[in-house]
Amino acid sequence: MCYEIAPVIVVRMTTATSTSASASTSASASTSTSHSAVRPRHPRSGPRPTLDWRLRFGALSLVWGFSFLLIKVGTDGYAPFQVTLGRLVFGTAVLVAAMAVRRERLPRGTRIWAHLAVAALLLNALPFSLFAYAELTIPSTLAGICNATSPLWGMALSVVALSEDRPTRVRVAGLGLGFLGVLTVLGAWQGFQGLDATGTAMALLASLSYPIGWIYVRRTLAGSGHSNLSLTGAQLLLATLQLAVVTPLFTSVPGHFPLVPLLAVAALGALGTGLAVLVQYGLVAEVGPTTAQMVTYFIPVIATAAGVAVLGESLSWSTPVGAVIVLAGAALTQVRPKADPQLKP
Repeated sequence: MCYEIAPVIVVRMTTATSTSASASTSASASTSTSHSAVRPRHPRSGPRPTLDWRLRFGALSLVWGFSFLLIKVGTDGYAPFQVTLGRLVFGTAVLVAAMAVRRERLPRGTRIWAHLAVAALLLNALPFSLFAYAELTIPSTLAGICNATSPLWGMALSVVALSEDRPTRVRVAGLGLGFLGVLTVLGAWQGFQGLDATGTAMALLASLSYPIGWIYVRRTLAGSGHSNLSLTGAQLLLATLQLAVVTPLFTSVPGHFPLVPLLAVAALGALGTGLAVLVQYGLVAEVGPTTAQMVTYFIPVIATAAGVAVLGESLSWSTPVGAVIVLAGAALTQVRPKADPQLKP
């Protein structure tokens, strides 16, 4: 989910603006594919999970944070569209299995499937592909930080698209601070030297696609009456079909199948796009969306650490400093004004 993630988004558990922060996760997928904006989940009344929610929170952060590394490894052996298609196939398989276990059915109705097809494009097929192409020319650390700009884009878009979600001074300040952080990461004072403009633009467009998708979902699928799992399973299935149509047009069948990149794609899909969504559902149900979406702020940190430690990517001072500024700005954009006590009934 990452909003990467995220799968996701990603990738993103309440409104279009607040959910756009999580997913990413949706190069991780995330992130990326929850529909709590459609039907909010309430705490379960059944038995508590055996694994403490903090451990699941940490595992989710790691999975979505490592998604950018897995994308980079996957593109070492396969074309970007092939990486995205494989990711969606494995992720969809996990959700289909979960639906079978829980005996949930796919949604019905032409209108719902049409809206889900658009959501699949904006929340899965497009951002996943853009991140895969971006990491051909930019390090995974930069891709992870670009993913963290999703809540900034969501804040800016909500001003135009969501009349009930007007910004406050604090949130506007967060927006400005966040984009200042982006300029710091990119080294604007050096004229963006050594930066691949095309790859960076693709990563930023991927992060922009998530909040656009969530606003669309909020406007078209709210109150559909279907479960989150059913809607997300259908969405990933449609995204898989979209990539199955597009991929043969731009790539050919691989002559050989390198094992390590294949395992990276399998992990990216099964863990980062499939299992991570199920874990996120459980966290939202147990501790609420506000706490669950905090995973967003760990993703770029883990992505940066993984890229440097595992892939040996270089790291200048401006990258971590800019990332901290981006995350601080993103956090401010999520601050909601306190309700006026005099307005309470």
